[in-house]
Amino acid sequence: MKDLEKMIKELEEKIQNVKDNNELNAIRVEYLGKKGSISLLSSKIAELPVEEKKTFGAELNKAKNRATELIDAKKKEIDDKILNEKLASENIDVTLPAMSIPVGAPNILENIIEEAEEVFMSMGYDVVDGPEIEEDRYNFELLNIPKGHPARDAQDTFYIEDETILLRSQTSPVQARTMLAAGGDKPIRMICPGKTYRRDADDATHSHQFMQIEGLLVDKNISLSDLKGTFDVIAKKLFGENCETRFRPSYYQFTEPSVETDISCFVCKGKGCSLCKNTGWITVSGAGMVHPNVLKNCGYDPEVWSGFAFGFGAERLAMLKYGINDIRTFYQTDLRESKTFDRRDV
Repeated sequence: MKDLEKMIKELEEKIQNVKDNNELNAIRVEYLGKKGSISLLSSKIAELPVEEKKTFGAELNKAKNRATELIDAKKKEIDDKILNEKLASENIDVTLPAMSIPVGAPNILENIIEEAEEVFMSMGYDVVDGPEIEEDRYNFELLNIPKGHPARDAQDTFYIEDETILLRSQTSPVQARTMLAAGGDKPIRMICPGKTYRRDADDATHSHQFMQIEGLLVDKNISLSDLKGTFDVIAKKLFGENCETRFRPSYYQFTEPSVETDISCFVCKGKGCSLCKNTGWITVSGAGMVHPNVLKNCGYDPEVWSGFAFGFGAERLAMLKYGINDIRTFYQTDLRESKTFDRRDV
């Protein structure tokens, strides 16, 4: 008991002369560490008679608590002194300009897709998703591209397993799945934006991965004029009310007739410039009436049902709309580069 009282008294005297946290920590180890003076007294309990163990144990705990209180109080006193000295020595100039912290921004492809989705949803279309790892049946065969068809070579597909499982080369498989799920007796209005993959050398205008926004409408008595009217609405929403459109004959395996869809150049207003190659028109999409074979393959009677399909490249739309010259820019992670994409104020 006398040893405990002596230790606490010594501790009180030493703490009075402590000037910093390093000295205080040394004292903490000296008294309360594993081999500290007070901690070592715990081993003495085993040597005491049974009737004295309880009393000595209680006093030992009191001594430990008292030592902890003294050290903690001194630490608070030192910390407060350090803080007050720092506050007194530092001056904050509130007139200095704030630091500019770089932050990410929504990728411009995401903005384009959301903008297109809003337009189509306002016209009653559903936004549908599908698997990126696809079966050959949905990616080609149901879309009037049987095995051996030269179009398969043109798309240069990433095959995963025995030419039956692949990374989808277009989002058209989602259209086929949607028609099959509808059972061949329900009208359909849907778009399917998403990633697609083709074996292509990456350069300023090509990428092995790109985003498509494809659409499909199936109903009774649908004609090419319905497609033209739909395309007019989309073009004006995306490129301005003065945007004009036109169709040119083309060929796709899954549509008949097929068309290339052009918009009037929004830079030169149709007069001719480098962007439109002096034609006054820019091609932005492929489209056409759904091929009777595709309707039949997906459960629809082409004598009763008809429809149209179309597809945009999201990167192409964004490059045209925002004057971007290199498709690889969309996939950079450098914040200095992505800052260009920040269209939250547009």
